[in-house]
Amino acid sequence: MHFTHFLHVFFSLICLIIKKVINKVVKCGKKWYIFVFIQNTGVKVKNLIGMYECNADAKGRLMLPSGLKKQLSAELQLGFVLKRSVFNTCLELHPMSGWNSIMDDVNTLNRFVKKNNDFIRMFTSGVRMVEPDSTSRIQIPKDLINFAGIGKKVVLASVGSIVEIWDKEQYEHTVNDSSVDFGVLAEQVMGGNDKSVNNE
Repeated sequence: MHFTHFLHVFFSLICLIIKKVINKVVKCGKKWYIFVFIQNTGVKVKNLIGMYECNADAKGRLMLPSGLKKQLSAELQLGFVLKRSVFNTCLELHPMSGWNSIMDDVNTLNRFVKKNNDFIRMFTSGVRMVEPDSTSRIQIPKDLINFAGIGKKVVLASVGSIVEIWDKEQYEHTVNDSSVDFGVLAEQVMGGNDKSVNNE
């Protein structure tokens, strides 16, 4: 009887502590951040590696290469977001957790500022949710195929936490573009991060 009473008091105390913690978190505005942390635990994707060539069939379906499947194993059940690239004539395949993070930033924009509203509309135009089927194939909608000019031969290029989907010929033309001096570009982009020690 005493043990039962002890358990009742113990669990009541635990519930009281949890309630106070939750109320404190809500008051300081951190409830949303806790939710995001729980949702993303174990599925955050970083630094995908590899460039893969594959074929798209007549219906716009292509199979995810085994190298990518291994890296995206945690995301396969959650699905992906497919969208037009902002800067190139290719498509971007975003793991769902990464896309949600991007949209968290986008949703902080003031929708009553016209340029913000225009940006959000254009940025999300043509966005699709895609889920691999039982054979790890994804379906690319026709309008996105037309945008990227995707033919039968396709390149899947890992770029940080996303995968770019290119028509093979267009991809090779872009990466071999002689008008872009990669050495100069690398210095302009990364040169400001100079961590070398000046021995003089």
